[in-house]
Amino acid sequence: MMLPSWLMPALRLLDPETAHNLSLKALTLGLAGRDATPDDPILEVQAFGRSLRNPLGLAAGFDKNAVAVNALGRLGFGFVEAGTVTPRPQAGNPRPRLFRLTEDRAVINRMGFNNAGLDVYLANLRKVDRQSLVLGANVGINKEGADPERDYPALVSAVSPYADYITINISSPNTPGLRDLQSEERLAGILAGISTPRPVFVKIAPDLPEEGLEAVVGVALQHGVTGLIVSNTTIARPDSLQSALRRETGGLSGAPLFAPSTLMLARAWKLAGDRLVFIGAGGVSSAEEALVKILAGASLVQFYSAFAYQGPAMVPKMKTGLAALLRARGFASVTEAVGAGA
Repeated sequence: MMLPSWLMPALRLLDPETAHNLSLKALTLGLAGRDATPDDPILEVQAFGRSLRNPLGLAAGFDKNAVAVNALGRLGFGFVEAGTVTPRPQAGNPRPRLFRLTEDRAVINRMGFNNAGLDVYLANLRKVDRQSLVLGANVGINKEGADPERDYPALVSAVSPYADYITINISSPNTPGLRDLQSEERLAGILAGISTPRPVFVKIAPDLPEEGLEAVVGVALQHGVTGLIVSNTTIARPDSLQSALRRETGGLSGAPLFAPSTLMLARAWKLAGDRLVFIGAGGVSSAEEALVKILAGASLVQFYSAFAYQGPAMVPKMKTGLAALLRARGFASVTEAVGAGA
């Protein structure tokens, strides 16, 4: 049983951040229900050293402090990524900092890595039921007093005992200078200091130029990174945007991000092939779009903005649809479809 259908429109009457906080509270109280339907075997994938029942994951940003990951795991996701966590607590940017572009099925955020800090995050990770939940930990740096070459390796070491994989977030547009860490030299310096038995992913921006993408892929391969998450939010503002909020500063996510993030995913897959594992993120709101990401090279698919709009009922619907689409295209598994359309 999932949240009643009337609740999602009711939440959208509230300020977006207030609605988000209420959703997290409802999850922690067990009010979101669970997806009790067995997953179609065609959806099973191997990743992070685990067997996942499906390739669909919740992207980082929804549960920054890992307060509701057990409840989120019961909604039918194949995996859940919590964070972004920074070494020290920080309030983030002033409110309002989260905006619904309803006409565009999009969101703009300039949250600024608001979170309770590493100590609280670790305490919550220790409570996660790792038997039934495949968990990713997304790590970032504080706005002030950060030393990326020091902080990222320390964060990775701290979360490693409690996560199945770790994501290095160097692509949020809301922390000054963070995207500069995607340069070949800075990224190499960060990765050189990381030592963990867990798979490591690097989350990149969709606004990277082609030569920048080539550099990131090359550094990732050189330093033994498991894969890339393509992509984070964009600072671009397509001419197609209709909402009066379209000029708000921050990262744009949702439907307008689908095409550019998928194009970058296909380019990255062509550069690396199966030498890297790709997680496709950006604008996914349906089974059809999840399949497009997989065909472009994604072994796994994440979403967030569409989940915020559609609610928990979206997850079982997407799984059923994806299984049917794979069969209709003649694929026997998700893995068989990866990169088939890139």
